[in-house]
Amino acid sequence: MSTALANPAEMIARGAPRVIHNDEELEEYTEALLQLTAIERPSAAEREAIELLTMLIERYEREHDPIPPADPVSVVRFLIEQQGLSQRDLVPEFGSESAVSMFLSGQRKLTAGQVRKLSARFKLPADLFLAA
Repeated sequence: MSTALANPAEMIARGAPRVIHNDEELEEYTEALLQLTAIERPSAAEREAIELLTMLIERYEREHDPIPPADPVSVVRFLIEQQGLSQRDLVPEFGSESAVSMFLSGQRKLTAGQVRKLSARFKLPADLFLAA
């Protein structure tokens, strides 16, 4: 075993980062991560700490605050709103304004071609536009 991990329990007892167990610890780790990421030229040790804290924070959030998958209509509505688009702006991806309207009202599902075009337009993975 390397000397760095000779006594992991002692490392943790001395304050080394550990698994996050509650929201207070999450807040502390998030603040520490923000301080580290504000450093203009982080050292190798600081980059390693950023990676470790990010992993610990993501693990806690994934387990305690999972994000439910969004349905394709919600995804497209969100993108329209965020980018200040109108339904007419999506005609190239859907083929017609009525096809856009029917999709957004839930009357029609996306075709494979529409998924491909939306994925390319918004530079997002195609699975975001597929129903779960």
